[in-house]
Amino acid sequence: MSDRHAQWIPHVTVATVVFRDGRYLLVEEIDGGRRVLNQPAGHLEPNETLVEAARRETLEETGWEVEIQALLGASLFTSAQTGVSYLRTSFLAQALHHHVERALDTEIIASRWLSYEEILAERARLRSESVLATIEQHRAGHRFPLHFFYPQAS
Repeated sequence: MSDRHAQWIPHVTVATVVFRDGRYLLVEEIDGGRRVLNQPAGHLEPNETLVEAARRETLEETGWEVEIQALLGASLFTSAQTGVSYLRTSFLAQALHHHVERALDTEIIASRWLSYEEILAERARLRSESVLATIEQHRAGHRFPLHFFYPQAS
């Protein structure tokens, strides 16, 4: 194996699709000096399951407690700008409770509920193609049970 391959480590991230009353929960955030739209998403932390990371990131970025219901899919994405690769696991979640008073992560401007049509109209502002791809997975009915993970997701 070459040194180039031995050094390559993808960033492990999670994203959460929260769908309620015909709208998707997205975050408006600053990325590279630009205002973009994204699912609640972020990096896996040490000693955390993917499901725990998805719940945590959703709460930190939107103030919403969610119940993770299903796996939507996984993708490997390499940023054209940075060359960094991301292994992204996407989940479907149900909104349970909104903590209105909770401060959101510093890079988050606001959380927004948008219809599919509104998201398409804002397509140029999506953080990456993974955002729309994950919504399309939801719309196509992709649902995989959480027991797909081993060890068991919490």
